[in-house]
Amino acid sequence: MTKRELSWKKREQFIEDHGIIYLDNVSKVYSKGAPALNGITLGIGKGEFVFIVGDSGSGKSTLIKLLLRELTATSGSVYVMGSDLEKLKHRQVPKFRRNLGVVFQDFRLLNDRNVYENVAFAQRIIEVPSIEIRRNVPTILATVGLAGKYKAKTRQLSGGEQQRVALARALVNNPSILLADEPTGNLDPKNSWEIMTLLEEINQNGTTVVVVTHNREIVNAMHKRVITMKRGIIISDAEGGEYIDED
Repeated sequence: MTKRELSWKKREQFIEDHGIIYLDNVSKVYSKGAPALNGITLGIGKGEFVFIVGDSGSGKSTLIKLLLRELTATSGSVYVMGSDLEKLKHRQVPKFRRNLGVVFQDFRLLNDRNVYENVAFAQRIIEVPSIEIRRNVPTILATVGLAGKYKAKTRQLSGGEQQRVALARALVNNPSILLADEPTGNLDPKNSWEIMTLLEEINQNGTTVVVVTHNREIVNAMHKRVITMKRGIIISDAEGGEYIDED
């Protein structure tokens, strides 16, 4: 058995024991003020669909940034896919992020490029061969219902269509984890439900999905695991949970 095989097997065992995402007594303190996170311990299993909810200032955004390795914890340990993120060298971070798909409220698309180029960009930055890009991009656009829009400039699309492009871009590299930060925040109810239906289908195909949201109706209707945060701590973690009022 090679050293690489042994390391891979250890990571797989860690994921089985603790989850594909695991925070062990994690705190994050900025230069001033109360801790953004205060002693969080949390495991999310491979293939789960989880909502993270809470008012502004509850620590949700800090948590997402830790998972993306945009920040490191002040204390405690953050593990994603069995890797201790504190130990990642700077040059290793881009490779680590290839296994994460991320969708934001404000889409973050390249508005001077068409739909195809926005999705293909995610593959080009990791040097996927052109022949594979030409196969992968149309496939993922069809998955999110945009097969006929590949030539359209993103600024010509509706908000719901733009979020579908962002979702296609997040998924084209077949990530193990999808992080969605307020993915329906700029959408009307119809488009919001269409995006959530897509996220559920993606989850059913094996991707771990973590959604940060303020959308009470969606959370209460979908009956997934709901983690509620307040002032840097977890106040509730319930399977088939609901959006809890903090007052």
